[in-house]
Amino acid sequence: MKKLLLVAALAAALPFSAMAQSGSTSGTAAKSAKPAPYKPPTKAKQATQKVVPKPIIKSLEENKPIADDPNVVLTPEDLEAARAVITGKIPCELGSSVDIVADPAKEGYFTLTHEKVRYRMHPVSSRTGAVRLEDPRQEAMWLQLGNKSMLMSQKKGERLADECKAAAQVAVEEEMKKNPPKALFEGADAPKK
Repeated sequence: MKKLLLVAALAAALPFSAMAQSGSTSGTAAKSAKPAPYKPPTKAKQATQKVVPKPIIKSLEENKPIADDPNVVLTPEDLEAARAVITGKIPCELGSSVDIVADPAKEGYFTLTHEKVRYRMHPVSSRTGAVRLEDPRQEAMWLQLGNKSMLMSQKKGERLADECKAAAQVAVEEEMKKNPPKALFEGADAPKK
């Protein structure tokens, strides 16, 4: 019976001796200890995320100026091309429209708005004689011909708005229907005598 009591006493004392050793050698025991479980912060400590209403975001975006590229320097030819740009609200196919406004503070620059996206555009010289505006930051291009205009995404390689026609372009289109231009391979007219 004494042996049985001795074994029971040793079994009861064994956990206490292990704790005494871990207190003296805190380096290895502390590293193997499990971290405390996660406790979510109380309501007083939680940060709340504020949601800004869409009308406020829209008004901020409309009033925020679009940055100019400092590397763009407009030539006299570019400024001359800018004078030919048709401004105002221009209807396009499929019921969409484009709104072009000249920048009163910086000559030659335009703000073009299409489907709530604003582009900061400036003229780029064109060998064909067409008026060409580009937004290098958003990789967009506005091409204005005599009878129509179009907005293209250079990044996506597709037209964003097509068959855009201001009143002056509709008049040119009607004139082209009455007096169609000669085809490229028809040849020149005989000289008039």
